[in-house]
Amino acid sequence: MLYWYSQRLQSNLFYTFYQNCYLMKRYFIISLLSLLPALQVLSQELYTEKYRPQYHYTPASRWIGDPCGLMKHNGKYLAYCWGAAESTDLVHWTELNDNAITNLPKDIAPFTGSVVIDRNNTAGYGKNAAIAAFTSFDKESKKQSQSIAFSLNGGTTFCYYDLNPVLDIWSTEFRDPTVIWDDKNNRWVMLVAKALEKKVAFYQSPDLKHWTWLSDFGPMGDSERSWECPDMFQVCVDGNPNVKKWVLLISINWAREQYFVGDFNGITFVPDQPNAEPLYVDHGLDYYASRVFQNFDADTHRVFTLGWVNTWDYANTAPSTWGKGIWSLPREYTLRTTSQGLRLYQSPCEALQSLRGTKSSATLRVKPGKSPLREISKMTNTYELLAEITPAADNDDVVGFHFCEAAGRKVVVSYDTASGTLLIDRTNSTDAQISKFSRIAQHKVRTIDGTLKLHIFVDKSTIEIFANDGEDVFTLLTFADTEQNAASIFSLTGKTKVKLTAWPLKSIWQ
Repeated sequence: MLYWYSQRLQSNLFYTFYQNCYLMKRYFIISLLSLLPALQVLSQELYTEKYRPQYHYTPASRWIGDPCGLMKHNGKYLAYCWGAAESTDLVHWTELNDNAITNLPKDIAPFTGSVVIDRNNTAGYGKNAAIAAFTSFDKESKKQSQSIAFSLNGGTTFCYYDLNPVLDIWSTEFRDPTVIWDDKNNRWVMLVAKALEKKVAFYQSPDLKHWTWLSDFGPMGDSERSWECPDMFQVCVDGNPNVKKWVLLISINWAREQYFVGDFNGITFVPDQPNAEPLYVDHGLDYYASRVFQNFDADTHRVFTLGWVNTWDYANTAPSTWGKGIWSLPREYTLRTTSQGLRLYQSPCEALQSLRGTKSSATLRVKPGKSPLREISKMTNTYELLAEITPAADNDDVVGFHFCEAAGRKVVVSYDTASGTLLIDRTNSTDAQISKFSRIAQHKVRTIDGTLKLHIFVDKSTIEIFANDGEDVFTLLTFADTEQNAASIFSLTGKTKVKLTAWPLKSIWQ
């Protein structure tokens, strides 16, 4: 009787539980259905917010600054800051998380760093473990030291090493490590910026945990204010995979980047032109803290990079609502021999061509004054433009474009054929109130065989310009208003020939 009662009670309880679950499930489904319109609106709004670029990488809803830990492994590109994102083509990205280092102490913040694949298990976490090396910022003392974290799931998440830091000189200006493998000496090499000393310190380690100082490089070149985010990599010379040179790249003055071409002997970096004028990576207004993708698949000699499209003067006050931070288009580096020596060239990644829509083209002799570019204006600030500008041999002219134009606002890109100066003016480019944002950049750009070639990418809040196949590059933010979609062309004298080819570019988030 007691057993029967117990079974009956259990049966009734089970029935009541099941009935409640059914009612809860039904209620949940009804509630979910009622929320679908709102969820659909949220989905439609995500990645279409005002000022958000459509084919540059931006986070769903957080801060991103310096690109960290760029690498290729198992056929995928990975990038951090310090959340993780991955891509198979460097164009379409999937966010894996917004906090890749899972067990950071509360008093430690992760700053810029790099990630390597430990193929030979030098650190003891297993073959092919991913090891992140980064600056650990002590929030109380403000001290900056170098720490590591390890990943056993291909770099998706990392576990903080419990004996950190692994490199500490008790400095508040010691940051941004890049770690590379030194094949010749069978060891790891770390580059760290001694920021206010304007130096890059080189260290070596057999296991990523114990580091010994090798040498310091600098000050040299542009040493006005600060050095950060050093990176060092090899690039083929004139397309020859059997001839490579080292490039040492350093972010400077919290606003731009310089580079040196030279040799690394395992201890010191020796530049080819130690007393030359500084060589800058980008001549625009917003390009900083770039890194190259270390290729642990070793399936190509090509070198790809990403940079941070921003400047510290207004990084924290950007008017974006989804978060803060934009990364540049993926670029490929090459080294080319010039009359001044080896120079770094940059070109947009070929995979971007997969975003192209219907091509529009025209060849014209620009009229004096300003003329609208109606087909390009229809592309609503998400397009790629090839422009070949050929000045008349017997005439000086100022010719150029207005981008992101409406309501009296625009970005001006002009070329003075007499002085050979390319000028960018964004003093009235945005409806937003951004302190220190109104600026002008200019740089000498030559014509080749009488023609200046500009490869221009306009993407809502950003413009990137590659001149003469990437001999000179200009990157800038615009924060153009939603209605600022018009484009036009202008000339002072009306005697310059211009050939235009343009494509609308699809969103990478569709």
